[in-house]
Amino acid sequence: MAEKTTCQYVERCKGVNGLDKVILREVRGFSAEVYLYGGQVTSWKNEHGEELLFVSNKATFKHLKVINGGVQICFPQFGSHSSLEQCGFARNREWCIDPDPPPFGTSSSNKAFIDLILKHSEEGVKNWPHRYEFRLRVTLGPGGDLMLTSRIRNTNTDGKPFTFTFSYQTYFAISDISEVRVEGLETLDYLDNLKNRERFTEQGDAITFESEVDKIYVSTPTKIAILDHEKKRTFVLRKDGLPDAVVWNPWDKKAKAMPDFGDDEYEHMLCVDATCVEMPITLKPGEEWKGRQELSAVPSSYCSSRR
Repeated sequence: MAEKTTCQYVERCKGVNGLDKVILREVRGFSAEVYLYGGQVTSWKNEHGEELLFVSNKATFKHLKVINGGVQICFPQFGSHSSLEQCGFARNREWCIDPDPPPFGTSSSNKAFIDLILKHSEEGVKNWPHRYEFRLRVTLGPGGDLMLTSRIRNTNTDGKPFTFTFSYQTYFAISDISEVRVEGLETLDYLDNLKNRERFTEQGDAITFESEVDKIYVSTPTKIAILDHEKKRTFVLRKDGLPDAVVWNPWDKKAKAMPDFGDDEYEHMLCVDATCVEMPITLKPGEEWKGRQELSAVPSSYCSSRR
């Protein structure tokens, strides 16, 4: 099934191992792929067909296994600090195409998009005893920007609120981790997951990489830049409703310990995530939360004025 216009089209088809996916395309050559399993973006290509997201060559495209890479939806928790499965269950569930999406507050003209929905299941209630509706819109803009907008509503009928943390765990494809720097998080406080979430303050005028990093930056700006010197490309991450940001690279030792990750693949990926983790979100029945992440890829000169 394909829905086409003169500017873009949306196609539903089968992906790896027969999993359902949706392809978003734009007439100038931009594209994105979204798997219904996990509600996960697994590909985002520019007009030259270059892949901008990292997915491991060893990624498992099977139910009950997380697809390692792309943009993972981490809900209702991010991390492994409770009895819930690590980084929540949303990335391990089959999402449905939303037959009746609410207005998302932005014009859909000249954009290819898909609306997905995830609701509670009786089986899932055993692990997380709440009812919810999670609506996700994935949009490919006419300039190639990739936008993810999440709306989470508490639909409990017992009057109980629920609390959650959230992340768009985003794996960027990069030339070489030693050639990359992150700007926009300088001088900010962060929680170091490698040191039991001890709090520190970032030093220096940019973040560079020479060993494993797993940091949660708090109270971050709405724009973060990831500069890839070798490719002369800058990823710009803009976010709304997500005050924190995670920066992660497993480096060599941890990469070798992950069965669905290549030993040397850490050199060609970097996670920078729009996140809400320091101050969890609480919703009363009927209340809704909205969080958005927008990604663009531009020539590196775009951010040279910051130096």
